[in-house]
Amino acid sequence: MTTVTVIGAGSASFGENTLAALMRSKKLKGSTLRLVDRNPQSLDIVHRLANRLNREWDSGLSISAHTHHKDALEGADFVVSAIEVGPREELWKSDFEISLKYGVRQPYAENGGPGGFAHAARNVKPVLEIARDMEQACPDAWFINFTNPMVRICDLIHRHSRIRAVGLCHQIYAGYGMVGTALAKDLGIEVPEGLEGMHADVLQHPLQQRVVHQTVPLVDIRAAGTNHFTWILSIHDKRTGEDLYPLLRKRFLELDETFEPLTRRVFQDFGLFPVPGDTHLCEYLPWMSDPVTKPWETFNIRLYDWDVMAGLRDFSLDRLNEMANGGMTVEGLLETDSEGALEMIENVAFAGNHYHLAANLPNAGQISNLPAGAIVETPVHVNGAGIHPVHVGALPEPVAELCRRELMVAQLCVDAAVEGNYEKALQCLLLDPVVTDMRAARNILDDYLKTYRSHLPQFWK
Repeated sequence: MTTVTVIGAGSASFGENTLAALMRSKKLKGSTLRLVDRNPQSLDIVHRLANRLNREWDSGLSISAHTHHKDALEGADFVVSAIEVGPREELWKSDFEISLKYGVRQPYAENGGPGGFAHAARNVKPVLEIARDMEQACPDAWFINFTNPMVRICDLIHRHSRIRAVGLCHQIYAGYGMVGTALAKDLGIEVPEGLEGMHADVLQHPLQQRVVHQTVPLVDIRAAGTNHFTWILSIHDKRTGEDLYPLLRKRFLELDETFEPLTRRVFQDFGLFPVPGDTHLCEYLPWMSDPVTKPWETFNIRLYDWDVMAGLRDFSLDRLNEMANGGMTVEGLLETDSEGALEMIENVAFAGNHYHLAANLPNAGQISNLPAGAIVETPVHVNGAGIHPVHVGALPEPVAELCRRELMVAQLCVDAAVEGNYEKALQCLLLDPVVTDMRAARNILDDYLKTYRSHLPQFWK
């Protein structure tokens, strides 16, 4: 049997998705599940829900709850991390507004741009603390990361600890959703009315899910690059083996121009289809923050609705609490997706054989023209010997150059946050494609460090 520790277990999305998937697993029966969260109220909700599922689904797990990760690491085989320094939406909104004061209008401000620096830097200290404690308590465990910015957090674990880490993200499904929409008539897919595009949280929108679930059984997509910045290298019909790329080029450009217009333009100009959808793609491109031309208006890049999503997070926890209390059915949890965690755990622990569409690992040659050791996203094979990247060869050189810049920015960010190094933090912002003014970079950095002093004490030694 195996031991799984989940840190950040009190998050609403974890309770809805990964927890339910783990509890449904027949292979994990008899294993140990340790739930960790610094928020005792959220932890209590998820712990009570887990106990209910354990009883009603006959999961056979030994479950415990802990308010500090140190109490839950000893002998763990897998550590699933879904932590986030909060309040998430409030800090994200602040990241956007601070840069705006200095003339930098970020297109999204979550994982790229100055906001990507601030977001990652706040998470570095708690994630590195977990990794250091894992080195003592469970040095052979796999660290399964869901925390964003994905490339930066996985790079932190890889270069600043001895722990094995894999990063998981469901954004590959945005590619399936856009392909399904473009090839709907050819594949016999029904596209629901009102579908406007593939928003960042692709699995949270029912209209998008309907297209994705129809497309995945019909189409095989191989994509690679960096997280939220991957590119479709090949696409085939699973039934016939037909190469669908030529048809995709034709059909996607026949869609209404308001459907993912940035993806459309990049596809036209670079000849390769970007996977993540406009609201993530925009964060890594050097043409999306010009205050004169306002490209975010041209491409209709919508900001994250921080207030609505904060309210939705509270609503989701209230819903989980009702389930935990027995006042609401748990039937809806029978179909949730673990977003890859269950697949990693079952196939490594029980010597399975699984092909996973996308995972983040250090580059050991799987993308031959990106830097060795940098965190890249490709398909992977998972079995009892571990998690192995699928080698996809080289990206087209112009696309590789876009990815290389992002990887360098990510590594500067991580080293700056680990060391409390102001010079590297400034260089991180100066090299970021969102920033075009040297004075603005310094002003934004100074404001971030002052505003988030309690989160970034390493810069105030």
